[in-house]
Amino acid sequence: MGTQLQNKKVAVLVANGFEEVELTAPLEALKEAGAKVDIISPEKEKVRAWAEKDWGKDYPVDKNLSQANAQDYDALVLPGGVLNPDQLRINQQAVAFVGGFFEDGKPIAAICHGPWTLIETGELKGRRVTSYPSLKTDLENAGANWTDEAVVTDHGLVTSRTPKDLPAFCKKMVEEIAEGAHVV
Repeated sequence: MGTQLQNKKVAVLVANGFEEVELTAPLEALKEAGAKVDIISPEKEKVRAWAEKDWGKDYPVDKNLSQANAQDYDALVLPGGVLNPDQLRINQQAVAFVGGFFEDGKPIAAICHGPWTLIETGELKGRRVTSYPSLKTDLENAGANWTDEAVVTDHGLVTSRTPKDLPAFCKKMVEEIAEGAHVV
């Protein structure tokens, strides 16, 4: 196990329907770098993945969203999938939790449809981002500068397009979390 993220605590926020590989690949990268990772969800005990075309595995929830506080974590990861961020962006606790990371300048990594949740925080104006292509208009309407690149970083905000970008996403995510808080 690496030590790049030793003593770093990372929150992964998901609801039912997150894209499975967009949880498992970042989770593996974070743990290999030495981070402590909590899966946080509005669900109480377990949360169900979506695996490309059908339901995937259930994953244990480490902490219910109602008990989570952004100040207890060094960084946040938002996997995609269509169902997951669509549920999170209408959940006021989830939006407030994500907003806490922006307020403190802590690294946030969001892939695929994950940036949908970021829109609700009101923190994307002027930020450079990427996402699954269908979110382009939504992100631009929120004031973000959308670009079609494998991974985009803007002052600790790491975004990627699809599962094929996971190697670049995970590498940049670990790098940004190792750097710590960023001033915008």
